[in-house]
Amino acid sequence: MADLSQNSPSQAPKSAGFSLTWLKTPWTLSVAILIAVALLDPGNFMSVLSFAAAALVHTGQYILFAVLLLSYLKATGAEVMVARAFEGRETRMIFLAALFGGLAPFCSCEVIPFIAGLLALGAPLSAVMAFWLASPLIDPPTLLITAGALGWDFAIGKAVIAVVLGLFGGFFIKTLMGHGAFSSPLKQAQSRSACGCAGPRLEDKPHWRFWQQDARRQTFREEFVSNGLFLLKWLALAYVLEAILVNYVPADLIAKAVGGEGVLPIAIAALVGMPAYLNSYVAPPLLAGLLEQGMTPGAAMAFMVAGAVSSIPAMAAVWSLVKPQVFATYLGLGVSGAIVSGIVFQMI
Repeated sequence: MADLSQNSPSQAPKSAGFSLTWLKTPWTLSVAILIAVALLDPGNFMSVLSFAAAALVHTGQYILFAVLLLSYLKATGAEVMVARAFEGRETRMIFLAALFGGLAPFCSCEVIPFIAGLLALGAPLSAVMAFWLASPLIDPPTLLITAGALGWDFAIGKAVIAVVLGLFGGFFIKTLMGHGAFSSPLKQAQSRSACGCAGPRLEDKPHWRFWQQDARRQTFREEFVSNGLFLLKWLALAYVLEAILVNYVPADLIAKAVGGEGVLPIAIAALVGMPAYLNSYVAPPLLAGLLEQGMTPGAAMAFMVAGAVSSIPAMAAVWSLVKPQVFATYLGLGVSGAIVSGIVFQMI
């Protein structure tokens, strides 16, 4: 057995760095919040803990199915189906790109180099924009988690909005390109995203019976563990924050900011959600708490759409990839689409 007391001085900074990184994880934040409640308001501790635990258990069934589905798509190499959406006539490409954007098993980081590669290979910006707008909004895990937290009305509504927003953005870009705009959208060719993730490796065709190959079985196991832990840690934090929100934030405060009728609360929710770093797994539980406090359904939908399309990490990745006019168009389509989506969802 190694003598741990013999560690060299050079190892100390690494250990300290690891500890600091660990302290900033969602697990640590969840535990720290619960400890703070136990110390500062012990009478409400069990109420907060039971609320968060019950919500997490309720969503657990959706997490399990979502992780199994995502792991299967990764292990089979289903990305090739998305690549095929960018072959053929431009109008057909826009429709398929918007549709596949809601099915693609890409994280927000993986989308960036994938799109960079498509643009570098000459895929039209119109079809790429359709995929770009639709993909961050919905995917199989997001659909199931949104349904678990907010109900199927919100989940299906968000899926429809993703496709419609992708179609609108694609044909909007196609119209502008017809007048000579966006002739060279990329700043430079990239193989990695601004987040540091490598792009997905595309193959000739999916291998649906992934269990027949050792490498694919290993991919399935790795994806199942990594995605399962990822979803679990973020949803645990989200439900702890929702419990705090419900127990300590006055309902009338939320109602005044994003409650009531009209366009203004929806626009405010979209503008607040635009820079928020709340991924699609954290946002639904928090919005469930806000809805209980008086937030309107339209404002909640606007917040979700704006946050997914134009969060700070997404904007940083887009800025590093494309020229300013493309970035501005992407941002404008995302925010305006969020506001319109909220208004329509509120009416329906």
